[in-house]
Amino acid sequence: MEINAILIITDLILYVLFALSVSYLLIFAVASIRRCDIIYQKSKKLYKILVLFPAYREDRVIVNSIESFMNQEYPATHFDVIVISDNMTGETNEKLRSLPIKVCEVSYQNSTKAKALKAAMENIGDSVYDIVIVMDADNTAETNFLSQINDAYHSGSRAMQAHRVAKNLNTDTAILDAISEEINNSIFRKGHINLGVSSALIGSGMAFDFSWFKENIRKIKNLPEERELEILLLRQGIFIDYLQEVRVFDEKIQKDSAFFKQRRRWLASQFDTLKTVLHELPQALFSLNISFADKILSWMLLPRVILLGLISILALAISFINIVYALKWWILLLVLFFTFALAIPDYLVTKRTVRALKRVPILFTLMFLNLFRLKGVNKKWIPTEKNFK
Repeated sequence: MEINAILIITDLILYVLFALSVSYLLIFAVASIRRCDIIYQKSKKLYKILVLFPAYREDRVIVNSIESFMNQEYPATHFDVIVISDNMTGETNEKLRSLPIKVCEVSYQNSTKAKALKAAMENIGDSVYDIVIVMDADNTAETNFLSQINDAYHSGSRAMQAHRVAKNLNTDTAILDAISEEINNSIFRKGHINLGVSSALIGSGMAFDFSWFKENIRKIKNLPEERELEILLLRQGIFIDYLQEVRVFDEKIQKDSAFFKQRRRWLASQFDTLKTVLHELPQALFSLNISFADKILSWMLLPRVILLGLISILALAISFINIVYALKWWILLLVLFFTFALAIPDYLVTKRTVRALKRVPILFTLMFLNLFRLKGVNKKWIPTEKNFK
């Protein structure tokens, strides 16, 4: 076979693979434009809620987060907060104990959020709740947060993901991190729900039926807890709702070095998860478990920054070889830009955002390098680095 023919076939195969990924993102980005029609009626019944705050070396933020969270309008008699204090100082623990909450102290050599959550569930003894909520140590929420979760649970939701938004936009990296999260919210949560497919979990701002969570959290082993929880929920046919109007405020990555570390963990978890469940795709399709099949397919996608970078590189490189062949790549790149534009909410479209986008090539380079440094990453808990200037 001539070299020219090999290049043409290779170009076509690569284009089809990238076009399928872009098409997947585009479909759900378009679906996200429509407002979520789900309205949960105000519940007269007050369910008992347990709120878990895993905190690994989060001395600088955890007390403020808890003090803020305790301003909930939900009756104090109907919710408990447990902070799982992992490797935090005695001073921090004493401050926490002065608040109307419970503190579960742990100290692991290799800390993970899953270990912390298991410890909390073992620590509650025979206490019985209806709903359990998982937060991050830096998370805050609006005062009606628990009331809205209560309403959704009363309406039948047994697994829920709240709308996590940025608490800080003080650096270019934080802005890009916020944009990335909102694109995920649009495509993998709101867009999915609008098409009748389960939402993705994030890792915090998650709510579950207490009995289900207590039974299943013990099964979490090697993967990040939100990944394994998704797998367990979808295997059992439990739909994951997305609560667009229920907001949780989350600290965004502020430095490139922190971005590199966090995305490295995310990449490793995606690949490890895919290896674990890929063989289940035929069965999910055969049994019409569409949400589970879709979840497996979504884990086959390249991260968006890498997808954007590789399509840009290919479009430019092929332009030097044959501008006609390159035309379809440039069109695909424009479609990807259009997809992102649909998924980014208006509040993030600012002049500051335009300036921050200049850092995308740097973040692409960091993400690409991460592909070669994934071994053993999932064995460590990598909290968001905080910047207190």
